[in-house]
Amino acid sequence: MSALLPMPFFSLVLLLVWLLINNSLAFGQILLGAVLAVGLPLLLRPMHVPGPRVRSLHGVSIYLLRLLRDIVVANFDVAKLVLSSRSKLRPGFIMYPLDLTDDLPITLLASTISLTPGTVSADLTDDKRYLLIHVLDMHDEASLIEELKQRYERPLQEIFAC
Repeated sequence: MSALLPMPFFSLVLLLVWLLINNSLAFGQILLGAVLAVGLPLLLRPMHVPGPRVRSLHGVSIYLLRLLRDIVVANFDVAKLVLSSRSKLRPGFIMYPLDLTDDLPITLLASTISLTPGTVSADLTDDKRYLLIHVLDMHDEASLIEELKQRYERPLQEIFAC
């Protein structure tokens, strides 16, 4: 990181998004995008809170592929549950015990749970030790907790080495 580009990746993303939004590669748009890409990170630098670093890019790709697969499968499962006339839904809340401690991995876990149909992250306790999760159809709380730990929380621990 340099004094001119305190967040180089953020600057690059800003420039690319600016050009995509404007759908133009005109010199003026590139120049304005570059000014924004350099200026905004400089203005935001005092508010920047460094988070945990990604330790495994391979882990990120595996995590994203698993998440996409789980979203598709869960969509079909929820549709089957909702459309089935014989189905008796058993909605409920669970207090999910967190092993994660950093804000970013906890946020990613909560978002992952909410993105997967059939579950929604509802709240985080003040001490950040438990995540309140609403489940559309709960069979076994202990097995659900273990499944979430195996599929999502442990991979996030490996990705962020926390």
